[in-house]
Amino acid sequence: MENVLNLFHGFSVILSWYNLGMMAVGLILGVIVGVLPGLGGPNGVAILLPLTFTMSPTSAIVMLSCIYWGSLFAGAITSILFNIPGESHSVATTFDGYPLAQQGRAGEALTASFTGSFFGALFSVLMITFLAPLVANFALHFGPPEFFAVYFLTFASFIGTGKDTAKTVIALMLGFGLAQIGMDNVSGTLRLTFGWSELLRGVDFLVVVIGLFGVAEILVSMEEGLKFEGVHAKINATVVWQTWKKLPKYWLTLLSGAVIGAWMGFKPGGATAASFMSYGLAKRFSKNGDKFGTGELEGVLAPETAAHGSGCAALLPMMALGIPGSATAAVLLGGLMIWGLQPGPLLFVEQKDFVWGLVASMYLSNVVGLVIVLFTVPLFAAILRIPFSIIAPVIVVVCAVGAYTVNNAMFNIWVMLLFGVIGYVFKKLDYPLAPLILALVLGDATEVSFRQAILGSQGALSVFFSNWLVGAMMAAGLLLAFSPAMALAWGKFRQALAR
Repeated sequence: MENVLNLFHGFSVILSWYNLGMMAVGLILGVIVGVLPGLGGPNGVAILLPLTFTMSPTSAIVMLSCIYWGSLFAGAITSILFNIPGESHSVATTFDGYPLAQQGRAGEALTASFTGSFFGALFSVLMITFLAPLVANFALHFGPPEFFAVYFLTFASFIGTGKDTAKTVIALMLGFGLAQIGMDNVSGTLRLTFGWSELLRGVDFLVVVIGLFGVAEILVSMEEGLKFEGVHAKINATVVWQTWKKLPKYWLTLLSGAVIGAWMGFKPGGATAASFMSYGLAKRFSKNGDKFGTGELEGVLAPETAAHGSGCAALLPMMALGIPGSATAAVLLGGLMIWGLQPGPLLFVEQKDFVWGLVASMYLSNVVGLVIVLFTVPLFAAILRIPFSIIAPVIVVVCAVGAYTVNNAMFNIWVMLLFGVIGYVFKKLDYPLAPLILALVLGDATEVSFRQAILGSQGALSVFFSNWLVGAMMAAGLLLAFSPAMALAWGKFRQALAR
């Protein structure tokens, strides 16, 4: 009951003309970002984060989260109309979405996609409403050992579930190294500044993510020479209504996609894995499974429901524990720090307006977002017909302005370009960016928790196994961190036995 009252309080916070305006602006910007292939949610949020510097934290998080929701909705537009996934989690949508568009059923596919996204998001937001406060209350009893164990488990989960262990570890180490630059938060001494006054405050998180996500993506897109040729979409009230009448018979696909999305939202790379898992399960258990890939409506519903659900669920660990569940959540977490808020369980105690305003905005923005994308698809799809040679310079200028305004320093522009090149190399060599960002955001907090725990125990590492909770998290983290090595050793052992 208390959560429901808090939610109503959140609606009272969010229902002002200014916040509603920021919501609409965020959704429209998100849809624009989402229809540009490759740019996607994390890049869009990183590039547009400087726009929020003069806003209140609540208005800022509403606008940024709406950019993310808008990009999640719009990722399906390019997948269905152009057979080009807007983001990695939209790849599975192309399997049946584009064939439907070729059959002249683009409006039906888009309606099913947007409605599935809305349902997945609604399921995850309900989960956040009732589960996040419980998690936060539990985490209030955490001390430095418990917080270090949570951070360690998060980093280990990236290693244990990553596609390439070595590349994931290298990305994490680079992020940790960058987080060390500047002032030591425990002793107050300077580290790795090499006499440069510009590095006294460390490497700015926002400048790094603008370079890694925004500039790097432009470089990759320029190299690939993007050219868009697609199918025209026609959506009207009749198409929407006729599609909605078909959806109830797919209730099991919708429900399973929402559950998979909510569960996978806690994990690294959750949205992409969730969309493929949901598509695979729908194909396996559908009576039309053999027709998947030829234009099945169920094949569009399943991945989009799971992907949007996962994107929303990733905010639960970010708000309750200060641990981002996705790359976009990591950028939003950095935004919280820039606005002077401390992510974690105390957020629910000290910043109730912010937390419940965000939760309320998630309900409202997904409803508004659904309406916007249903009735403006042809308009936004037309953006893809603008030559990329015009769009690219505009995005680079927006990135440069955003980086400069962080400290009004030309130094930031050079740092942004440097990390643009690093991001380009990472993408070409298939190194993951999310672990680097995570280590950069949480590196300082992890180090402080570790040193406080060690100081409190007078140097005894046994403090990390001093009770069942911290011991269980550390054991799970160690298991995940060493699981790739154990799997490799087990494989070689089986090969030796076979000989």
